[in-house]
Amino acid sequence: MKHNLKITIILLSMFLVTQFIGLFVIHFYSGAPIPFGLGSADSNIDSGSAFISILVAFTIAILLMMVLIRFKTKFVMRTWFFVVVMIALGVSFNAILSSITPGFKYMPFVALLFALPLALSKIYTPNMISHNLSELFIYPGIAVIFIPMLNVLYLMIFLVLISLYDAWAVWKSGIMQKMAKYQMEKVKVFGGFLLPYLSKRQRKQVKVLKKKNPQLLKKKKFKVTLAILGGGDIVFPIISAGVMFKFFGVWAAVITILGAALGLGFLLFYGKKKAYPAMPFISTGIFLAIGLIYLIF
Repeated sequence: MKHNLKITIILLSMFLVTQFIGLFVIHFYSGAPIPFGLGSADSNIDSGSAFISILVAFTIAILLMMVLIRFKTKFVMRTWFFVVVMIALGVSFNAILSSITPGFKYMPFVALLFALPLALSKIYTPNMISHNLSELFIYPGIAVIFIPMLNVLYLMIFLVLISLYDAWAVWKSGIMQKMAKYQMEKVKVFGGFLLPYLSKRQRKQVKVLKKKNPQLLKKKKFKVTLAILGGGDIVFPIISAGVMFKFFGVWAAVITILGAALGLGFLLFYGKKKAYPAMPFISTGIFLAIGLIYLIF
Protein backbone atom coordinates (compact mmCIF):
# COMPACT_ATOMS: atom_id res chain seq x y z
CA MET A 1 0.00 0.00 0.00
CA LYS A 2 1.35 3.41 -1.01
CA HIS A 3 0.11 5.13 2.17
CA ASN A 4 -1.58 3.92 5.34
CA LEU A 5 -5.26 2.93 5.14
CA LYS A 6 -6.59 6.11 6.78
CA ILE A 7 -4.73 8.45 4.42
CA THR A 8 -5.65 6.29 1.42
CA ILE A 9 -9.36 6.48 2.27
CA ILE A 10 -9.17 10.25 2.87
CA LEU A 11 -7.35 10.82 -0.44
CA LEU A 12 -9.83 8.67 -2.38
CA SER A 13 -12.75 10.39 -0.65
CA MET A 14 -11.42 13.84 -1.54
CA PHE A 15 -10.95 12.69 -5.13
CA LEU A 16 -14.54 11.46 -5.33
CA VAL A 17 -15.94 14.59 -3.66
CA THR A 18 -14.26 16.93 -6.15
CA GLN A 19 -15.36 14.69 -9.06
CA PHE A 20 -19.00 14.93 -8.01
CA ILE A 21 -18.67 18.67 -7.38
CA GLY A 22 -17.33 18.76 -10.92
CA LEU A 23 -20.36 16.87 -12.20
CA PHE A 24 -22.65 19.37 -10.47
CA VAL A 25 -20.78 22.31 -12.03
CA ILE A 26 -20.79 20.63 -15.46
CA HIS A 27 -24.54 20.00 -15.23
CA PHE A 28 -25.19 23.61 -14.26
CA TYR A 29 -23.19 25.06 -17.17
CA SER A 30 -24.77 22.67 -19.68
CA GLY A 31 -27.63 25.17 -19.70
CA ALA A 32 -25.87 28.40 -18.76
CA PRO A 33 -22.92 30.47 -20.05
CA ILE A 34 -19.63 30.20 -18.18
CA PRO A 35 -18.92 33.57 -16.50
CA PHE A 36 -15.95 35.91 -16.99
CA GLY A 37 -16.13 35.57 -20.78
CA LEU A 38 -15.03 31.94 -20.75
CA GLY A 39 -17.72 30.75 -23.20
CA SER A 40 -20.48 28.20 -22.90
CA ALA A 41 -20.26 24.54 -21.93
CA ASP A 42 -22.71 23.59 -24.69
CA SER A 43 -21.12 25.69 -27.44
CA ASN A 44 -20.60 24.05 -30.84
CA ILE A 45 -16.83 23.82 -31.32
CA ASP A 46 -14.84 21.85 -33.89
CA SER A 47 -13.21 19.16 -31.75
CA GLY A 48 -10.26 18.63 -34.09
CA SER A 49 -9.11 22.25 -34.02
CA ALA A 50 -9.91 22.56 -30.33
CA PHE A 51 -7.90 19.42 -29.55
CA ILE A 52 -4.81 20.92 -31.19
CA SER A 53 -5.40 24.15 -29.25
CA ILE A 54 -5.58 22.22 -25.96
CA LEU A 55 -2.34 20.37 -26.70
CA VAL A 56 -0.59 23.63 -27.60
CA ALA A 57 -1.95 25.34 -24.46
CA PHE A 58 -0.81 22.53 -22.16
CA THR A 59 2.61 22.40 -23.83
CA ILE A 60 3.06 26.15 -23.40
CA ALA A 61 1.92 25.93 -19.75
CA ILE A 62 4.42 23.15 -18.99
CA LEU A 63 7.27 24.96 -20.75
CA LEU A 64 6.38 28.22 -19.00
CA MET A 65 6.38 26.45 -15.65
CA MET A 66 9.84 25.03 -16.37
CA VAL A 67 11.15 28.47 -17.37
CA LEU A 68 9.74 30.08 -14.22
CA ILE A 69 11.34 27.36 -12.09
CA ARG A 70 14.64 27.72 -13.95
CA PHE A 71 14.80 31.47 -13.27
CA LYS A 72 13.24 31.16 -9.79
CA THR A 73 10.54 33.75 -10.41
CA LYS A 74 8.48 32.99 -7.31
CA PHE A 75 6.46 36.22 -7.48
CA VAL A 76 5.32 35.52 -11.04
CA MET A 77 4.39 31.94 -10.18
CA ARG A 78 2.39 32.99 -7.13
CA THR A 79 0.58 35.67 -9.14
CA TRP A 80 -0.16 33.16 -11.90
CA PHE A 81 -1.51 30.64 -9.39
CA PHE A 82 -3.61 33.33 -7.68
CA VAL A 83 -5.29 34.46 -10.90
CA VAL A 84 -6.05 30.88 -11.98
CA VAL A 85 -7.36 29.95 -8.53
CA MET A 86 -9.58 33.05 -8.34
CA ILE A 87 -11.16 32.43 -11.74
CA ALA A 88 -11.61 28.68 -11.19
CA LEU A 89 -13.15 29.17 -7.74
CA GLY A 90 -15.36 31.93 -9.15
CA VAL A 91 -16.68 29.60 -11.87
CA SER A 92 -17.45 26.83 -9.36
CA PHE A 93 -18.94 29.13 -6.72
CA ASN A 94 -21.09 30.86 -9.35
CA ALA A 95 -22.65 27.50 -10.25
CA ILE A 96 -23.35 26.67 -6.60
CA LEU A 97 -24.64 30.11 -5.59
CA SER A 98 -26.74 30.51 -8.75
CA SER A 99 -28.41 27.19 -8.01
CA ILE A 100 -29.33 28.47 -4.55
CA THR A 101 -30.38 31.95 -5.72
CA PRO A 102 -31.23 31.75 -9.44
CA GLY A 103 -31.71 34.80 -11.62
CA PHE A 104 -29.34 37.20 -9.84
CA LYS A 105 -27.32 38.75 -12.68
CA TYR A 106 -24.45 39.90 -10.47
CA MET A 107 -23.81 36.44 -9.04
CA PRO A 108 -20.42 36.00 -10.81
CA PHE A 109 -19.09 39.00 -8.87
CA VAL A 110 -20.52 37.63 -5.63
CA ALA A 111 -18.83 34.32 -6.45
CA LEU A 112 -15.49 36.14 -6.81
CA LEU A 113 -16.02 37.75 -3.40
CA PHE A 114 -16.50 34.27 -1.92
CA ALA A 115 -13.43 33.05 -3.80
CA LEU A 116 -11.13 35.90 -2.73
CA PRO A 117 -10.42 34.95 0.93
CA LEU A 118 -9.93 31.29 0.04
CA ALA A 119 -7.57 32.18 -2.82
CA LEU A 120 -5.59 34.61 -0.65
CA SER A 121 -5.26 32.03 2.10
CA LYS A 122 -4.22 29.29 -0.31
CA ILE A 123 -1.54 31.32 -2.09
CA TYR A 124 -0.19 33.72 0.53
CA THR A 125 -0.97 32.21 3.96
CA PRO A 126 -1.27 28.50 3.17
CA ASN A 127 -2.42 25.84 5.60
CA MET A 128 -3.63 22.31 4.99
CA ILE A 129 -7.31 23.15 5.51
CA SER A 130 -7.54 26.12 3.13
CA HIS A 131 -5.27 24.39 0.62
CA ASN A 132 -7.26 21.16 0.33
CA LEU A 133 -10.64 22.88 0.68
CA SER A 134 -9.87 25.17 -2.25
CA GLU A 135 -8.62 22.22 -4.32
CA LEU A 136 -12.07 20.62 -4.11
CA PHE A 137 -13.56 23.54 -6.05
CA ILE A 138 -10.69 24.67 -8.29
CA TYR A 139 -10.65 21.76 -10.73
CA PRO A 140 -14.39 21.70 -11.50
CA GLY A 141 -14.05 25.36 -12.50
CA ILE A 142 -11.10 24.58 -14.78
CA ALA A 143 -12.58 21.41 -16.30
CA VAL A 144 -15.83 22.98 -17.46
CA ILE A 145 -13.88 25.30 -19.79
CA PHE A 146 -12.31 22.42 -21.74
CA ILE A 147 -15.28 20.05 -22.02
CA PRO A 148 -16.89 21.75 -25.08
CA MET A 149 -13.63 21.30 -27.00
CA LEU A 150 -13.55 17.49 -26.90
CA ASN A 151 -15.53 14.55 -28.19
CA VAL A 152 -15.04 10.95 -27.02
CA LEU A 153 -12.39 10.10 -29.63
CA TYR A 154 -10.25 13.15 -28.91
CA LEU A 155 -10.74 12.63 -25.19
CA MET A 156 -9.28 9.12 -25.48
CA ILE A 157 -6.33 10.36 -27.55
CA PHE A 158 -5.77 13.14 -25.03
CA LEU A 159 -5.78 10.69 -22.10
CA VAL A 160 -3.23 8.47 -23.85
CA LEU A 161 -0.92 11.43 -24.52
CA ILE A 162 -1.27 12.78 -20.98
CA SER A 163 -0.61 9.33 -19.51
CA LEU A 164 2.52 8.89 -21.64
CA TYR A 165 3.77 12.33 -20.60
CA ASP A 166 3.03 11.60 -16.94
CA ALA A 167 4.93 8.29 -17.10
CA TRP A 168 7.90 9.98 -18.79
CA ALA A 169 7.87 12.95 -16.39
CA VAL A 170 7.87 10.70 -13.29
CA TRP A 171 9.78 7.55 -14.28
CA LYS A 172 12.20 8.84 -16.92
CA SER A 173 13.04 12.51 -16.48
CA GLY A 174 11.91 13.08 -12.88
CA ILE A 175 10.69 16.53 -13.89
CA MET A 176 7.35 16.04 -12.16
CA GLN A 177 9.02 15.49 -8.79
CA LYS A 178 11.29 18.51 -9.36
CA MET A 179 8.36 20.78 -10.19
CA ALA A 180 6.37 19.57 -7.18
CA LYS A 181 9.36 20.01 -4.86
CA TYR A 182 10.04 23.54 -6.11
CA GLN A 183 6.39 24.54 -5.76
CA MET A 184 6.13 23.23 -2.20
CA GLU A 185 9.54 24.30 -0.85
CA LYS A 186 10.17 27.60 -2.65
CA VAL A 187 6.87 28.98 -3.92
CA LYS A 188 4.86 27.49 -1.01
CA VAL A 189 2.05 26.67 -3.44
CA PHE A 190 1.09 23.28 -4.85
CA GLY A 191 -1.56 22.29 -7.36
CA GLY A 192 -3.21 19.16 -6.00
CA PHE A 193 -4.23 17.41 -2.80
CA LEU A 194 -1.61 17.42 -0.07
CA LEU A 195 -1.89 15.33 3.11
CA PRO A 196 1.03 15.26 5.57
CA TYR A 197 1.14 12.39 8.07
CA LEU A 198 3.45 10.58 10.49
CA SER A 199 4.45 6.95 10.16
CA LYS A 200 3.28 4.36 12.69
CA ARG A 201 6.69 4.44 14.37
CA GLN A 202 6.66 8.24 14.58
CA ARG A 203 3.18 8.25 16.10
CA LYS A 204 4.43 5.88 18.81
CA GLN A 205 7.36 8.22 19.51
CA VAL A 206 4.97 11.16 19.81
CA LYS A 207 2.77 9.21 22.21
CA VAL A 208 5.73 8.27 24.43
CA LEU A 209 7.20 11.79 24.44
CA LYS A 210 3.80 13.31 25.17
CA LYS A 211 3.65 11.33 28.41
CA LYS A 212 7.30 11.43 29.47
CA ASN A 213 8.69 14.71 28.15
CA PRO A 214 6.20 17.18 26.61
CA GLN A 215 8.86 19.92 26.40
CA LEU A 216 11.15 17.74 24.29
CA LEU A 217 8.22 16.90 22.02
CA LYS A 218 7.77 20.60 21.24
CA LYS A 219 11.42 20.89 20.15
CA LYS A 220 11.73 17.57 18.32
CA LYS A 221 11.38 17.60 14.54
CA PHE A 222 9.86 14.73 12.58
CA LYS A 223 10.26 14.01 8.88
CA VAL A 224 6.67 14.14 7.66
CA THR A 225 5.44 11.85 4.89
CA LEU A 226 3.33 13.52 2.21
CA ALA A 227 0.43 11.92 0.37
CA ILE A 228 0.13 13.85 -2.89
CA LEU A 229 -2.31 13.77 -5.78
CA GLY A 230 -1.45 16.26 -8.51
CA GLY A 231 -3.90 18.69 -10.05
CA GLY A 232 -3.80 16.97 -13.44
CA ASP A 233 -4.77 13.69 -11.82
CA ILE A 234 -7.87 15.45 -10.50
CA VAL A 235 -8.93 17.67 -13.40
CA PHE A 236 -8.55 15.21 -16.30
CA PRO A 237 -11.08 12.73 -14.84
CA ILE A 238 -13.54 15.62 -14.38
CA ILE A 239 -13.03 16.60 -18.02
CA SER A 240 -13.56 12.95 -19.00
CA ALA A 241 -16.78 12.74 -16.98
CA GLY A 242 -17.94 16.00 -18.57
CA VAL A 243 -17.38 14.73 -22.10
CA MET A 244 -19.28 11.51 -21.36
CA PHE A 245 -22.05 13.59 -19.74
CA LYS A 246 -22.26 15.70 -22.89
CA PHE A 247 -22.77 12.70 -25.18
CA PHE A 248 -24.41 10.06 -22.97
CA GLY A 249 -25.91 11.77 -19.92
CA VAL A 250 -25.41 11.90 -16.18
CA TRP A 251 -25.15 8.16 -15.49
CA ALA A 252 -22.37 7.83 -18.04
CA ALA A 253 -20.53 10.59 -16.19
CA VAL A 254 -21.01 8.74 -12.89
CA ILE A 255 -19.63 5.53 -14.42
CA THR A 256 -16.62 7.50 -15.70
CA ILE A 257 -15.97 8.94 -12.24
CA LEU A 258 -16.17 5.49 -10.66
CA GLY A 259 -13.82 4.11 -13.31
CA ALA A 260 -11.28 6.85 -12.58
CA ALA A 261 -11.61 6.19 -8.84
CA LEU A 262 -11.08 2.47 -9.47
CA GLY A 263 -7.84 3.20 -11.32
CA LEU A 264 -6.62 5.55 -8.60
CA GLY A 265 -7.67 3.12 -5.89
CA PHE A 266 -5.68 0.32 -7.53
CA LEU A 267 -2.57 2.53 -7.48
CA LEU A 268 -3.05 3.61 -3.86
CA PHE A 269 -3.79 0.12 -2.53
CA TYR A 270 -1.24 -1.85 -4.56
CA GLY A 271 1.48 0.72 -5.21
CA LYS A 272 4.71 0.76 -3.22
CA LYS A 273 6.06 3.70 -1.24
CA LYS A 274 7.67 5.51 -4.18
CA ALA A 275 6.72 8.02 -6.88
CA TYR A 276 4.21 6.83 -9.47
CA PRO A 277 2.51 8.59 -12.39
CA ALA A 278 -1.17 8.44 -11.50
CA MET A 279 -2.64 9.20 -14.93
CA PRO A 280 -1.83 5.82 -16.57
CA PHE A 281 -3.80 4.10 -13.80
CA ILE A 282 -6.63 6.65 -13.80
CA SER A 283 -6.85 6.62 -17.61
CA THR A 284 -7.06 2.82 -17.61
CA GLY A 285 -10.04 3.05 -15.27
CA ILE A 286 -11.63 5.69 -17.50
CA PHE A 287 -11.12 3.54 -20.62
CA LEU A 288 -12.80 0.61 -18.87
CA ALA A 289 -15.67 2.94 -17.95
CA ILE A 290 -15.99 4.19 -21.54
CA GLY A 291 -16.12 0.59 -22.79
CA LEU A 292 -18.87 -0.18 -20.28
CA ILE A 293 -20.78 2.95 -21.30
CA TYR A 294 -20.77 1.92 -24.95
CA LEU A 295 -22.05 -1.52 -23.97
CA ILE A 296 -24.87 -0.04 -21.86
CA PHE A 297 -25.85 3.01 -23.89
